[in-house]
Amino acid sequence: MDIIEVYHAGTDRVERPDCRHGRVDLDFGQGFYLTDIYDQAYNFAIAKSRDRRSHPLINVYLLDRKTILEESRSLIFDRYDEDWLEFIVECRSGGNVWKDYDYIEGGVADDRVIDTVNMYIAGFISRDTALNNLRYLKSNNQICILNQKLLDKHLKFRECLKLG
Repeated sequence: MDIIEVYHAGTDRVERPDCRHGRVDLDFGQGFYLTDIYDQAYNFAIAKSRDRRSHPLINVYLLDRKTILEESRSLIFDRYDEDWLEFIVECRSGGNVWKDYDYIEGGVADDRVIDTVNMYIAGFISRDTALNNLRYLKSNNQICILNQKLLDKHLKFRECLKLG
């Protein structure tokens, strides 16, 4: 599929996304985060609205995924595996491996997996144990666009949905 619908959840309307405002120590580094899974966006928006005591919103965009992959330095993780784990650990530990890419896509280190990742980072469990714990989980999906020019060119705002 060339053009896909993607979502950015939170409490703010974001018509002009900016990949330079995110934190550097997130799963895939400093970029603009999206998902192609509506339910994942919905749950994130609800959680963020509780934290911020504000109304939950989902920004809807159209992403020319095929073209952005052709024009970018991209990295895609198909599952929670050793490569995904080491990349997440490096990024969450302040590393800058994400700077080699314009577009990264893969599983989210969300509430279901973050305990395993944190126990691995702290040295409480081995890599093999962490991977065994992650093996049976169905990964969510996140897309991180780290290059502003590509973001402006290939992501088009469609609408902002006010939830509840």
